[in-house]
This record gives sequence, C-alpha cells and structure tokens, in this order.
Amino acid sequence: MEEKTKNHHTNKHIRNFKSRTPLLHKPPPPFHHVHTNPLLFPSSSPHQSLNLLSTSIHSSHYYYYYCFYSQFHNTLLPPPPPLPFHPSPPLLPLPPPDQRFFNSISKPLSLPPVVERKQKKQVFEHKDNIRNIKVISGSTEAALVVAKRPDSGGQEGSVIYLLANHFLVKFDPSQKIYHYNVDITPHPSKEIARLIKQKLVETEGKASFSGSVPAFDGRQNVYSPVEFQEDKLEFFVNLPIQTCKTLMKCGGDLREKQPEKKVDKLFRVSMRLVSKFDGKKQRKEGESWAPLPQEYIHALDVILRENPTEKCTSIGRSFYSSSMGGSKEIGGGSVGLRGFFQSLRQTQQGLALNIDLSIAAFHESIGVIAYLQKKLEFLKDLSRNKGRELSLEERREVEKALKNIRVFVCHRETVQRYRVFGLTEEITESLWFQDRDGKQLRVMSYFKDHYGYEIQFKNLPCLQISRTRPCYLPMELCVICEGQKFLGKLSDDQTAKIMQMGCQRPNQRKDTIDKVMSGPVGPSSGKQTREFNLEVSREMTLLKGRVLQPPKLKLERPRSLVVKGTRWALMSIGGSSDQKSTVPKFIHELTQKCEHLGVFLSKNTTSTTFFEPSHILNNVSLLELKLKEIQRAASSNLQLIICVMERKHKGYGDLKRIAETKIGVVTQCCLYPNITKLNSQFVSNLALKINAKIGGTMSELYNSIPSHIPRLFRLDEPVIFMGADVTHPHPFDDCSPSVAAVVGSINWPEANRYVSRMRSQTHRQEIIQDLDVMVKELLEDFHKALKKLPNRIIFFRDGVSETQFKKVLQEELQAIKAACSNFDHYNPTITFAVVQKRHHTRLFRRDPVCHHENIPPGTVVDTVITHPKEFDFYLCSHLGVKGTSRPTHYHILWDENEFTSDELQRLVYNLCYTFVRCTKPVSIVPPAYYAHLAAYRGRLYIERSSELTNGGSMNPSCVSRVGPPKTIPLPKLSDNVKNLMFYC
Repeated sequence: MEEKTKNHHTNKHIRNFKSRTPLLHKPPPPFHHVHTNPLLFPSSSPHQSLNLLSTSIHSSHYYYYYCFYSQFHNTLLPPPPPLPFHPSPPLLPLPPPDQRFFNSISKPLSLPPVVERKQKKQVFEHKDNIRNIKVISGSTEAALVVAKRPDSGGQEGSVIYLLANHFLVKFDPSQKIYHYNVDITPHPSKEIARLIKQKLVETEGKASFSGSVPAFDGRQNVYSPVEFQEDKLEFFVNLPIQTCKTLMKCGGDLREKQPEKKVDKLFRVSMRLVSKFDGKKQRKEGESWAPLPQEYIHALDVILRENPTEKCTSIGRSFYSSSMGGSKEIGGGSVGLRGFFQSLRQTQQGLALNIDLSIAAFHESIGVIAYLQKKLEFLKDLSRNKGRELSLEERREVEKALKNIRVFVCHRETVQRYRVFGLTEEITESLWFQDRDGKQLRVMSYFKDHYGYEIQFKNLPCLQISRTRPCYLPMELCVICEGQKFLGKLSDDQTAKIMQMGCQRPNQRKDTIDKVMSGPVGPSSGKQTREFNLEVSREMTLLKGRVLQPPKLKLERPRSLVVKGTRWALMSIGGSSDQKSTVPKFIHELTQKCEHLGVFLSKNTTSTTFFEPSHILNNVSLLELKLKEIQRAASSNLQLIICVMERKHKGYGDLKRIAETKIGVVTQCCLYPNITKLNSQFVSNLALKINAKIGGTMSELYNSIPSHIPRLFRLDEPVIFMGADVTHPHPFDDCSPSVAAVVGSINWPEANRYVSRMRSQTHRQEIIQDLDVMVKELLEDFHKALKKLPNRIIFFRDGVSETQFKKVLQEELQAIKAACSNFDHYNPTITFAVVQKRHHTRLFRRDPVCHHENIPPGTVVDTVITHPKEFDFYLCSHLGVKGTSRPTHYHILWDENEFTSDELQRLVYNLCYTFVRCTKPVSIVPPAYYAHLAAYRGRLYIERSSELTNGGSMNPSCVSRVGPPKTIPLPKLSDNVKNLMFYC
C-alpha cells in the first residue's frame, strides 16, 4: 500500500437510487476476484464502519464496486456492471452576461418572411432615445437593448412610507471566491451529499480545505473563501446511512415498526478547481453602473442558502420546516407545510435578499394503501375489503394518483427509493416474473418463500417501478417517501385549507418574516456569512411609495350591445326537487338585476327551461345532442345558455367546448347552492359576466384614456392594447401541448372590448410560436371595427420569468413587427411590458397605527427595490380584503412610445378599472388578465379532449414516447363566439 496522499474521499446517501435491472430476482452469488486493500478492511467484515482514509487513485475499482454492492446482498437486485473510475471532464466556468444584450450595437435581427408575398418593399424610419431602427419589409436591423428607466422615477401621488421584505446584503467585492467542481459516486441524494460534505469538513477541514467551511449546493458546486491545498482532491468517505423503516409481521399484516438500523456506504468524492473570481464591478467607459458577474451572484446565493438548506427541506427556492408552524392535514393524503422563500436580487440599493412566507402541499409519508384510502373516495373501505378488485375506470384513477411518486419498501432493510411509473396490467395474484436464471416465479410465492410474508391485497395490481423493464412491487409493501411536494391539482377543499394556512394579515406576515431572519434557520445564522465576509441586515427595507389617484368612472347606465329580444335558455343539470323549485325565483331575480345594470334579458324571450339528470355530463354525445336540441328550440337563434349545476363536475369542460366550438353559443354556469341563497352580490356578479360574454360593456372611464396622457394619445390616433399568456400542462405531464392566447382591444378610446386568439404549441414552449399570425389577425379585427390600424401597440406579456426576458424580447418583438409588416406603409410604435404576479415582494405600511392594514389601491414603488437601471415598477392596483396584498411587477423590455414613469403607471392603473367582470380595480392590467383566462379556456379544451381520447387515463405515449410529443390542435371556435369575450 502506498503512503497516504492528500487525495481524500467522501460518503454520500442514495435516496433516489434507480435500478437498471429487474427487482424480482434471486440473490446473486458471492462476488469473486476482488482486489481488496488491507488498510481499507481493518476488520473481517466489510459492513463495519470504515475510517476516512486516503488512498492512491490507482486502487482497483473492483474493491469499490464490491463495497457498493455488498450493502445490498439481501435485496432482490442482481449486481450492476462494474463502475470504472473515469476522470470527470473539466467543468467550464459560467460565462459572463451576454454583453451584446446591453450594448448599443448588436448583430442584425431578421424578421420572418412576410405572409403576403406580393408586397412591395417599403422602408420606414423611426428614431427615439432607445434605439434607431430601420425597418425593411422582411428584415430588421436593430440594437436590442432592454428599455432603461426614462427618469428618476414617478412623482405623481401622495407619499406613503413602506417596508419591503428585502434585506440588504453587504459584501466585500474584493473577496475572492474559489469555485470547485464536485463529483460523487455513486450518485447520492442532496441530503446524503450534504452529510458527506459535513463529514469532510469535520475530518479534512484543516488538512485539505485550509481551515475553511465551504458552501455546497448539494449537486456539483463547492465555493470556498480560500484556496484549497491542492487544485485536485480525492476522498473516500464511509457514511452510515439510516435504512428505511421496516415493519414486523403480525398475523400477516405489517403493523409494528422495527428499530431502524444504519448501513455503512462508501462514496468516492473528487474535487477540482474550475475558477476563481471576485465581485469587482467591471464597468465600461461611460457606464455609471454595471451588473455584478452572474457567477458571483450565483455563488453568493449558494452561500446564503447553506444554513437553511442544512436545517430545512429544500424545494426550489423555498425551505420548509415543522418549526415554522408545523404541518396541517389538508385531506386527500396530503399535508400543508409552512416555510419561507429566499432569493438574492440586484436592486437600486444594492444586493438584497428577498424573504417571504411560503406554503406548499406535500404527500403524506404513509403506506400506499393508506394513501389511496385517503386520496380516492371509492377506496376508503379498502382495508376492510382486501379482496376488492378495481374497475377499469378505478384503475386509471389509482394510476393517476400514484404516478411519479417515490416510494420505499418496508419488508426489508434498504436505502433505495423507487419512482412509480404505472401499474401492472394483471393483478398481483396472476403476476409472474423471470429470475436471473430464466426461471418463471409467481410473485405471491416469491414473497412468501423469501420474506415469509403472505400478500393480503391479491386482487390489486402491483406498482411498476421501471419505465422499460418489468419491475414489480406490491402496493401494501410500499411507503411514500417523505418530503415530496404535491405537484398535481389540489381539490377545492385542499386549496381552501392551503390558502387558509397562508392567509395572514400584513402585520402577521411581517412578524413571520422577521422571525425567519432572526431565527436559527435564517440565511444569516450560519457560519458561511462570516466565512465570506457577508453582512445581512435583519431589518426590512424602508422606502417611500406613492398612492395614485383613482380615475373617475361613468355613473350613468353603461352601454350594452344586448337588446330586447335576446334569445337565451336555462338548463338545469341534476339537483333535488327542492333545488329545482327555486329556478323561477332565480330567473326573476337575475332578469331584474340584468335590467338594472343595463343588460336586457326579458322574461318574455326566455326559452323553455330544460331539466336534465346529472349523468348527462358523463356522456359527451348525449350532452351534445341535448345542447343542439336547446338550440333548435330557440329557432337556431340562441345567444346564451345559463347552466345551473348540482355540483362541480369535470363535464364542465365538455359543456364549454361543445357550446363554443360546435353549437356557437356562450354559456354561464352556476351552482344550485348559490342560486338557492340568491345573494344580491352573487346575482350582480353573474349579470356582469353575462353582459361581458354577450358583447356588452360595463366599466368605462369618465375621462377617456387620451385625456390622461395627452402628450402621447389622441382621439383620432387609436391605440391597441394587447395581452399574451402561455399555459402549460401539469408538472408530471410530459406530452400534452402548451396553450398560448393573445387578446387585443377593438374599440377606442374606451379600450374595454377585446377579441382573442388561441393556439396550441410545442410542449412547455414558453415563447409564443404563432404570435405573428395571431397579432396579424387581431390587427385585422381592429381595422374592421375602427376602419383604421392602431398608431401604437401596447403589449402586456404575462408569465415570463426574468431568465427569459432576453429570449422573449428577441423573438416575440420580432414576431409583432413581422405581423405589422403585412400591412402597407404600417410601422406602429411598440411598447412591450412583462407582467409578473408570481413574485415574492411584499409591501407593508410603516405606520404602527395601521400596520395591520393592507397598502391602499394605487400604491406604486419604482425606487430602492427595483432594478438599478431598467424600467420597472411595482403597482398594487386592487384592494386587498384577505391576507396580504401582492403588488404586480411590471418590467418594460421595449418602449418606442417613450413613456415617462408617471404616464405608464397612470395608464396601467386606470386600465385596471376597466375589467368587464367587476366594478372595482383588478390586481393586474386587464389585457394580461384576459389572456390568462383565454389560455386557461384553451387548456380546458385540450385536457378534456385528451382524457376522452385516452379513456380518462394518462396518455401512454407520455411514458415511452420517442422524440418530441405531437401537438394537438385546439378545436375551432364557432364564428358566433370567436369575437366575443366568452372566456370571462
């Protein structure tokens, strides 16, 4: 054995070890021809704890494989192939930010070909303080620079003193940070990887790490404030890992827990220096500010996350711990857990840490059988009826409930975790498998012979835990792993309980955040801040906001496109006889309220009420026939169907799809429990939605939009407001298409009526693929309504994260310009703004007298916590009644209209009063709101069509498809509906 070197090795834990071989096999024969090292086996048993030793790199890989495999000698897995040690390829340092994005000169940007080929080539020029573009039909030469703030911030409104949940981070820019790439084999979970790092620091901190306590992201990156002794280090770490809980057999049932044991596991850890850097700002000539290197910010972010990661469950950028209020059962086999969100941001005041309360639902760590009893109503008595079989529909529901959940087995000691890919086609009693010798074995007999356990639920299928190979686990022997966030759609009851957990008044939320910052799990409570010379303030940021004046609304009865004689019908679906008896009174109240609001639905023109059983929603063909019958009863002149349903039903999506794509009529659905109460506010809201859907307008500014911004807007120069959004399938769906929607206003200066366009597109594609076509169609609709094209386009894009700003600006702005190039001599000025609602900035009143109240509507902030140079602001336009108000973040990426801060903030706030479904301001600008609703409607079409095509199950192509998923087109909207706001 060679002398000890400075190469050392670490241990790691496997929580998600994925087997490459079938589970059900005989235990393999002993492994032979292993070259062992006497220093690594001081005792006769390789399972005894091994000291952390240094060894030469040329030690045989067979020893390492033996140690790895010997821990699983009592499992069902055959040995995997040897794992030779190959040196990791060098990890390149993160590239600096793309300076082309910030410079004034860039490569030319090409527009897609013009749709109309016989178009003359025209040249237009436009100059402003942001860029100088020469637009040529078919191409664009432009310098794409994100819009800079046009001034020092807005001045309008009364001053209000606020506290923001941003905490200033002071750092020494000259402090060097050393970045090391880490490779751990076999690959561990993040939790085990951190245990390996902790053990290395304890044993090798002084010798190899120069006495430092490095920060680790749990994957491949380690950051140190000092340079290690050598650029390349290697360690072997033996780590005792706690096995999964096993259960004792009592009369054939697994009930009593056995004491948990620990199994030693050997890990190899290699570290290699890849870069060294500091935070010195490298400004170019003429710049007053330059962003910190992205690598430096990422390193600081990892450093500040080190302490909470070690003490909490980390999910994304949030941390969850029972010490923050414990867990709460929310039903359906799920629990709600409180935590906090943490993100490092560059702001006008410098680097700041954004800390906020976070609530999430997790799968309850219980047996799979118990989980299904809580999750699915039809299986609640499963433990008392062990011989129960599943129908085809029930089997699909079970598979949907368990798909992609990680489990561990409880009939033997193991550290392995398995992901559920589906269910076996056959029940457990009829299931056979082939062992490693090719012998056919019955699953029931195998578990009885090898583990002395007789399977109780013989008529249930087994879990399939491999995507391609037959690997089976009986449900009753599996337990759901802890710490798995619930990623599916919560039920209404679960959503209500989660919201209740997070519904805190502003003073309560502020106290929660302050406790995080001063508590033991906070980002500044660990050793890393001192190691890297960081100082994190524990006081929220004090700033001055402004409260804008609300616009005046017209008080007279609003105009409506609906006239007397409108044909409408009422369809009752389900309901008791007592509930049905309330229908005449509901019709009377609704028509009176509609007339009071200017919506004329006369009782004399009401078609016959149609009473249908609730099961009609389960039969798509029958539902379509009934809707066509109602249409014929109205002489094919029906405009509206009011559907009163007994309860919420998945057939709601079929009703909407059939009515809007095949029948050509808008629908308004409501529930019997609501109409029996006949609350005045409920009826008023219903009337507002009906008015919007059949073409009416309700909210209109007293002073027109041009009078609010006379410098830019004129009555004879119309402006179009557009909104766009993309909705994606749920996280575990890897084949359904995404749905994009774009809306555009078609009246001026009211700007309160919109038309929409929807398209399905590539799975999880955020960039809108057919944006040029949809914008062109919207401009044509605008021209049809006003006989002229808009002089300005104000485009609000929803659902874009900061990391996508550059790509969205490059591709979607180009698509808008391509759409405009389809019209001769047309070059409108464009403002492109991103609307962000899913952020964690919260604003609190500083005044102790009213600190329990939400900030008032119209509160705007564009200093201190906003971007150092770019044009963005926070606006709280709505009145927060429950919980803590969340302001909307507007980030302007492109501004050819040259708005001032005051002008754009005033415009956005005033538009929030024109939303058609209510008479109060909404939280986000209406074009973005409408786009979100339209995209959701398209998603509803896709989901129901997919469920019907696959019989209600997950698409089988999602599991084993090859190549990109096929995009399912959306059904075509009826001509009677497509230009109405049917999605409201």
